[in-house]
Amino acid sequence: QVRLVDSGGGLVQAGGSLRLSCVTSARIVSLGAMGWYRQAPGKERRLVATISSFGSTVYADSVKGRFTISRDNAKNTLYLQMNSLKPEDTAVYYCHDERRDYWGQGTQVTVSS
Repeated sequence: QVRLVDSGGGLVQAGGSLRLSCVTSARIVSLGAMGWYRQAPGKERRLVATISSFGSTVYADSVKGRFTISRDNAKNTLYLQMNSLKPEDTAVYYCHDERRDYWGQGTQVTVSS
C-alpha cells in the first residue's frame, strides 16, 4: 500500500500564499496521475487539481490562475502552490493517488479575511 503524507497547511491572510507538499512512500514516477482535493466544513470533497505522469494538468475553475500543481519525481513529492488565497479556499486539502484511490491524511488551510 502506498502511503501519502500531506503537509504545508496553515493560517494565512487573504491574498497570501502557501505551498502544500505530499510525500509518497513509493516512487512517484510509478504512481501515475496524482491530485489534490479539498473539503470545506459541511461540504463534499472536491477536486482542486490533477497532474498526469507526463505533466498534463487539470484545474478546477475556482483555482485556475492562482494554484499550480507540480511533481518532483526525484523527491517523490507532489506540490500545490497556492497564491492569491481567498477565504473560500479554507478547507482540508488531501493528496490523492488517482489510480489506486489512496488518500493522504489531509492538511488544514485557513484563509482569514
